[in-house]
Amino acid sequence: MKKPKTKKQELKTKKGFVALFVAILVLVIMIGIGTSLTVLTVSEQKISRNVIKSTQAYYVGEAGAEDILLKLIKKKNWTSPYTLNVGDGSTIVEVSNIIGGSRTINSTGDVSNRIRKTQVAYSISSDTVSFHYGAQVGNGGMVMGNGSKVLGNVFSNGDVIGGGTVANSITVAGNGRKIQGIDVGGNATVHTCDGADITGTLYYVSGGSYSSCQYGAAVDIGPNEITPVPLPISSDQINDWKLEAAAGGFITNDVNISGTQSMGPVQIGTTTQPRNLTVGNGDTLKLNGTIYVTGNIIFNQNSIIRLENSYGSLSGIIIADGTIMVENGTQLSGSGQPGSYILILSTKNDTVNPVINVRNNAMGAIFYTNSGLIYLKNNMKAREITGYKIQLENNAEIQYESGLEDAMFSSGPGGSWEVISWKEIE
Repeated sequence: MKKPKTKKQELKTKKGFVALFVAILVLVIMIGIGTSLTVLTVSEQKISRNVIKSTQAYYVGEAGAEDILLKLIKKKNWTSPYTLNVGDGSTIVEVSNIIGGSRTINSTGDVSNRIRKTQVAYSISSDTVSFHYGAQVGNGGMVMGNGSKVLGNVFSNGDVIGGGTVANSITVAGNGRKIQGIDVGGNATVHTCDGADITGTLYYVSGGSYSSCQYGAAVDIGPNEITPVPLPISSDQINDWKLEAAAGGFITNDVNISGTQSMGPVQIGTTTQPRNLTVGNGDTLKLNGTIYVTGNIIFNQNSIIRLENSYGSLSGIIIADGTIMVENGTQLSGSGQPGSYILILSTKNDTVNPVINVRNNAMGAIFYTNSGLIYLKNNMKAREITGYKIQLENNAEIQYESGLEDAMFSSGPGGSWEVISWKEIE
């Protein structure tokens, strides 16, 4: 028969059990801590590898954006999309078509399925000119023949007289200036009104005369002079455009376009030896960039002058230091996209003889002169006219388009491009 344990033996047994329990507990805790440290270390290593690969993917995407920009600048061949391998990664580079004078570049970097995407907006440098009126006139004023129309607003620093119609509103600046004999579909703001028929309200300057006019209502706006407004294109801007044309090269002889030819940016002649540009009957001139003619321009009957499609919604420029003749049937147009126009500009100073003489069919064109007379022949149509002095013959018509408020003019698709924005989108 087994002897029962003494109290001393029982206490010793309990102490051994507690020691074993504590040892096991400590071991479990140590194993737990070790496992946690191992898991944490592995996780940190995994996170670190992901961060490294993600960073690598970012720089691979950046490399793709830089690669396509170099191709575009150097005019090298490229396709969209294309794949570029960089180290252990690769990127897919996609380039949009030119929209509004801009391309969007997306470069998607990939390193071990870690994706980072870079987006670059790349735009043709352009100058915005705001044409707020169907016709804006300098101090020379405007003469409107019978049946002539301006389908838009008119602002003039000189008298507006004749037998034509302004469909919207008209403002004539300067004390002593007047409207005479015309019909106005909207409001008229002027110092003096003589024999005009105004559908809306006549706003007149105190001291002016208006008793011989018809109007919906008359409002005295006080004695202060209506402030003249300068023409929207400065001489500095015109000189900049001339320099952009000259940067494309010089032609030292007269240029005669036959068949279909593309041209620009280019300067024809020099200021000391002016040369002329002529487009033959039924022939076509396509603008690749700004054309600056130091002499005269003649667009013969049924000729076509248009911007290349690559202008997109941007507008182009033809400048002459001499006179510009636009014969019957000439077609002047932008690229075909909304907001694209041709600006036909003469710098010649002559307020007696036309510096721009337009027959008809010029719906895509803006005509401009800062110091001369623009003459619009019978039955012609134009998009916008701005000049020191304007004369519209019988039934000539200006049809203003709202997009002219912020027309963007460029030296052409071959002109200077610039990065507008560079950002990560994924």
